[in-house]
Amino acid sequence: MPTGQFRSIGAVLPILKSEFPELSISKIRFLEDQGLVSPERAQSGYRRYSNVDIERLRYILRLQRDYFMPLKKIKERLALVDSGAEPMGATPELPSLGTPPAKTEAKTKQSVEEQSGPRDTSKPIKLTRRQLIQVSGLSEATLVDLERQQLVMPRRGSLVYGREALMICVVTRKMQAYGMDTRHLRAIKQSAEREAGMIEQAIMPLRRHPQASESLHEATQLVMQAHAALMYVVLHH
Repeated sequence: MPTGQFRSIGAVLPILKSEFPELSISKIRFLEDQGLVSPERAQSGYRRYSNVDIERLRYILRLQRDYFMPLKKIKERLALVDSGAEPMGATPELPSLGTPPAKTEAKTKQSVEEQSGPRDTSKPIKLTRRQLIQVSGLSEATLVDLERQQLVMPRRGSLVYGREALMICVVTRKMQAYGMDTRHLRAIKQSAEREAGMIEQAIMPLRRHPQASESLHEATQLVMQAHAALMYVVLHH
């Protein structure tokens, strides 16, 4: 698309839908309402999306999909982009989830690159079991315990582990410093299962609605935010 050319929101959707199949026009409008993207308006009032607006949307959607980043954090990263402090497309690095031991960091990076080719942070994480141990810094014995209790599992139909498995392993390792182990993580999972059931029941009337997946995502974000806020209240009051 030549520089200076604009597209309607209806023309933007198919451009992004190949990478984000569940994307809808209402989702794009929601992101606009939240102030994350601000396309120009024609005199007729219709939205006019530029190349920059489309790339901004792609960046936002990747942060949500690949990093489960809440809107507040996305706004903070976009502020860095807008100020020139961070390039568009920059995404959190794996060390932000927990720095692996120094002796295995270089080896892990090399093994991941050998398997997956040049690193592309827009793609979901895919780690072998060995890489998961190296990147997370978790002991194999603890990982075996997590797997036995089905707290960490490979992706369905494969032998590779995704971002959620990595995060759980990192959190487990860090929890050990406070005397917490897989028993405590199991209690957290039980709490998550109750909250997930509550969300599913709440959106059940919308399950046939075209925006059902968007509603599920938004309801999940709200429950996660409420959970974090209530944890703070309980611990600090």
